[in-house]
Amino acid sequence: MNYMLKDENAIYYECGYSCDNALYIRLESYAYFITDSRYTIDADKNVIGAEVRINGDLYVEVVKLLKKHKVKKIIFDPKEWTVAGFERVRENSKVKFKPELDFSHKKRIIKNDEELKILAKAVKLGAKAFKQLSKEFIKNGFGKDEYTLTHMAKGIFGDFGKYELSFDPIVAINKNAARPHAMPTPTVLKKDDLLLVDAGLKYKRYCSDRTRTVHADKGLVFETKQNFKGKKIQKAYDTVLKAHDNAIVKARSGMKAKKVDALTRDIVEKAGFGKYYVHSTGHGVGLDIHEMPYISTKSDTIIEDGMVYTIEPGIYIPDEFGIRIEDMVTMVDGKAKVMSGN
Repeated sequence: MNYMLKDENAIYYECGYSCDNALYIRLESYAYFITDSRYTIDADKNVIGAEVRINGDLYVEVVKLLKKHKVKKIIFDPKEWTVAGFERVRENSKVKFKPELDFSHKKRIIKNDEELKILAKAVKLGAKAFKQLSKEFIKNGFGKDEYTLTHMAKGIFGDFGKYELSFDPIVAINKNAARPHAMPTPTVLKKDDLLLVDAGLKYKRYCSDRTRTVHADKGLVFETKQNFKGKKIQKAYDTVLKAHDNAIVKARSGMKAKKVDALTRDIVEKAGFGKYYVHSTGHGVGLDIHEMPYISTKSDTIIEDGMVYTIEPGIYIPDEFGIRIEDMVTMVDGKAKVMSGN
């Protein structure tokens, strides 16, 4: 098989190393990692199973290799390439380029044992960070706005520079939590507020992802058992938790992903909150924070052992509140196992 990759994580998956200016090309039994001279030392040391080629113009080097190996057809993922970069290669070679969306994601959809170990470690570190964040918010969080709380979360999840973040944490209070991807506001955390935190970190490049929604008081803990003062909030929270738990208990290998989505959505709809469930049930997690499988109403992907994905139902009522509970699961012996890190 012939294919060429531009995405950093796709390249890393192939040869154990990537950087911000590189191309990877596989031509049957030959593989090449192409970068510029800034990365010569690291590439020579870390690239596995591919010949390192140094060229300040990556696209010129690709064209040379295509001609050298007399390649007639090669696969590429249009999502990875800029138009300008792809045209540089296409215009200077006589190769037939076959577009295949999500080419690398499809290869990575089933995690091997080593990947599962790394992901489990990432999840454990993320869970530990949530516990540390709980202590920090109890001690120093009340009276602080979402900007400050988000900054605190970044420091704790990154262990102050030790780990990269999976994404910028979401820290949202009360009605701001009704925005699934809320940005911080000047809203200040007060006793009895609803607080939503969605955060994760990377371990050996693999991501973790978790969301908790809590009642903010002196016993603020990021656990799934929560007691809110408002009846409407409590009903919504209990519905989300029931949906979350139902999908985890009943998900099976062999199901279509849209069936797993229905395991959460049906419960939310029956409780009368259907129009406030505005996103899919989950997404795969690995080297990218969002990858296959996608657990949505439209996905016909068959769930298989070795897949890792999130279960994250939510209810978002504009100008009132938002609730989401999220955990990563892996399919083991046909069933979903929570990678809780507890």
